[in-house]
Amino acid sequence: QVQLVESGGGLVKAGGSLSLSCAASGRTFRDYRMGWFRQGPGKEREFVASITWSAGSAYYADSVKGRFTISRDNAKNTVYLQMNSLKSEDTAVYYCASSSKLVVTTIPSDFKSWGQGTQVTVSS
Repeated sequence: QVQLVESGGGLVKAGGSLSLSCAASGRTFRDYRMGWFRQGPGKEREFVASITWSAGSAYYADSVKGRFTISRDNAKNTVYLQMNSLKSEDTAVYYCASSSKLVVTTIPSDFKSWGQGTQVTVSS
């Protein structure tokens, strides 16, 4: 099973930027898609973005489209989430996760391996 470790969270003012990283070890061909999710205080875990390792096909939630960019470095087995124009509502714990699904999915249960999460706090 792939092991995932996120890094890069922190405190930033509204309008600012942060970049998150997710290092994947033990990845196999079954780990086809990587996703970023977030969970704010008192909220359910929600999909943010996903990308495929092979083609780099990306998909975004409407709430972050145009502000966040997901990318991957296959040589480093690392997925990134560049977050720009941050808003207070982006405050959450951000998780990366791995899925074997060949089609785009935003459902958390379709992702079987999860990192420990990293806190992102946006002050207004």
